[in-house]
Amino acid sequence: MDIIHQTNRTMLFEEINPEKLDLLTIVGDVRGIDSLSDDKIKEINQHLLVRNFDEFLAKFSPTVYSFYNASNQRVLYTLRKPEGISDDCISEICIDQNNDFLKMLFTLIDTKKSQGITNVDFKFENLLDMISPKKVMDDIRQVRKEIHYVYNQYEELDEHDPKKLDVGDKLNCLFEDASRNYNNVMALLPLAIEDIKTRLLLGGSQEENQSENIQIGTLMIGDNGELKIIEAPKVDSTALMLRDDNGNNELATVFEDDYDSVTESPSSYVKDLVVRTFCPLPAVQSDINVEKEVQNYNTYLEFYKNAKDDFVKTVKPLVEKILGIKLFFDQYTTKNRGMLPAMLITNSKLDMTVKSSNMPRLEAYLNTVNSKNDFSETIWFGIVPSVDMGSSSAVRVSRERFRGNEKTVKQDGNTMESLSVLLDTIKAYKVQVFFSFETGEETTFNSMSTAGIEKYIDKCGVLTRKDYSEFVVPCIPNFTIIPKDKSGVIIDSRMLQTEQGVQLSKEKEDILKLWIEGVYVGASYVAAGIVAASQCPDYLKESFKNVSKDYPGVRFDIEAADNSLRTVTTMAKEISGFTNNIKDAINKRNFGFVFSSENAQLQGKDIKRITVYKARSLASAEEGFDSLYKTLVSTYIERILRFQTGDFKHDNIAKFFSNNPSSQKSKWLNAKGFVNSIVQEGDDMTYIIDEKSNLCHIDLVFNGNVKNLEVSITKATTPVKA
Repeated sequence: MDIIHQTNRTMLFEEINPEKLDLLTIVGDVRGIDSLSDDKIKEINQHLLVRNFDEFLAKFSPTVYSFYNASNQRVLYTLRKPEGISDDCISEICIDQNNDFLKMLFTLIDTKKSQGITNVDFKFENLLDMISPKKVMDDIRQVRKEIHYVYNQYEELDEHDPKKLDVGDKLNCLFEDASRNYNNVMALLPLAIEDIKTRLLLGGSQEENQSENIQIGTLMIGDNGELKIIEAPKVDSTALMLRDDNGNNELATVFEDDYDSVTESPSSYVKDLVVRTFCPLPAVQSDINVEKEVQNYNTYLEFYKNAKDDFVKTVKPLVEKILGIKLFFDQYTTKNRGMLPAMLITNSKLDMTVKSSNMPRLEAYLNTVNSKNDFSETIWFGIVPSVDMGSSSAVRVSRERFRGNEKTVKQDGNTMESLSVLLDTIKAYKVQVFFSFETGEETTFNSMSTAGIEKYIDKCGVLTRKDYSEFVVPCIPNFTIIPKDKSGVIIDSRMLQTEQGVQLSKEKEDILKLWIEGVYVGASYVAAGIVAASQCPDYLKESFKNVSKDYPGVRFDIEAADNSLRTVTTMAKEISGFTNNIKDAINKRNFGFVFSSENAQLQGKDIKRITVYKARSLASAEEGFDSLYKTLVSTYIERILRFQTGDFKHDNIAKFFSNNPSSQKSKWLNAKGFVNSIVQEGDDMTYIIDEKSNLCHIDLVFNGNVKNLEVSITKATTPVKA
């Protein structure tokens, strides 16, 4: 660890925000250049390297752009900033921790993880309504409570009290969050919907969602001792007269002034709405136009449902990438911050990266960080998600008798051809690439439990028996965050005006519902995350007693013994398990990085998380495919060898492999007792120097299986003195 401090830096070949800088742009023209300067590497890290999820959100600011189409009265969303449209007409929606859709998915993942319930039994509908207007309003009420609480503190403090300034800073932050939506009509719609419902249904039971005509009164005892409620005397007031407690009057004025100052297109209705939202009215307004309000409610609700539907469809591919990055970092569960996984995001699409005009830029970068004896910036792993599965075997129909699935073309996918070009180029830099197939119902645990792994093996046929095969790791199956058939979200019901008053319709056709159509995460994110995490001795120490702090986890074999049950993923189980036939097929072929959702126990405790079943590359072996750790150990040993022998000097190689107790080989052989020992029981390493070809052939023996490593020798120009 004193030579190579990290063995888990990972490069994600994916576009997150096209408006931000990308690797190709920063590297620039590299004609006549072999490597990049230290300043250039520093600039790349400044823009593209992230060490945790929060840093990722801060650097890349994932964004959806929206604008309005007056011809069809709809909102349009896009992941790329529209050109030819004035900035004044474009709204930017930041997809961060405060976004209701992303917040709902985070909560869902955490809840599922804590319960350990499979998809078939998990109550998705209980969490999906977090994006309904009602739940959005619940979040706003919490913000409102905080604003009132902090404002009361502010008002109670003496004008010259230094603490008042600190409280003022908090208040400014809260108002900043509240004011972000003054100009965002879409964000105000849930407020307007719930505001109308609250005012029109006031006095009605929540169970019935209906109201009756009411008059606010007071309870009193009459002259003869009778108990009665009489109508409260009406007070001349404006529409926004407020309870004069806890400084509400003053706070309402602050919100009015803030709205007038911040908004670009003032609206008295919106201003009243903002003030009512954050400083509620004390009584029912007697001048409500019920018919108009009901009409507004239904219009708002319909518009919100359609807009939310379009938004979800647009943002879903981006959200799946964001979730993937979060889950990559989530796998590093240790509290001790040792070898923290880091991710360098190219921020450009794979097909753009592998263009013949752009590949020299990637090569120049990798040559700089992976071909030096300074290993602090070395890239060890890569992630390529959403590789196209190819044509579907669906039956062609000559006539559509019933409504079926619309045939959509996935725009964000990567092709097997682009992946092949990438692998052929970066094999020289020894980057192990984890890739997963396009997300959807066809690549889930559920699908694999019935269809098996043959389609994955067939698809990967073009990547086998190649020079780069040992550096490619197919990851299966993908993870399901929300199943397609359980992704319905009830927005609300239309409102009806009757002779008895106002009520929400109970008719099925009046219930507005949108379908998210499922949310999934590529297995490559989690696979790379668990391997990157297991490189850290502090991470391994959480599950094993026999861990050496001197070595990374390059030799850690997650398939061995009960290792997979100790180093589990953070993902909750999805299915009850694979059938014995499916498991027999997986064991017979030894293919891919396979995740398992099986019933298992460790030391009497149930394992309720997804575990790793196989961890194989596409390098051919006697029985299927080879363990990926063999390539990782080989790369590690080669880099240590280069460093300690001064770029493979003849005599230094002999010293490296000698039986001298101080040689590196001897040190490794004498430290076999750890789960992360570089050389473990049954392992060995031997070498032969071919003087004619100036090559050193190294045989790495892993539990009886031999892997060959070949390096070019640098011969000394003068005899070495004894």
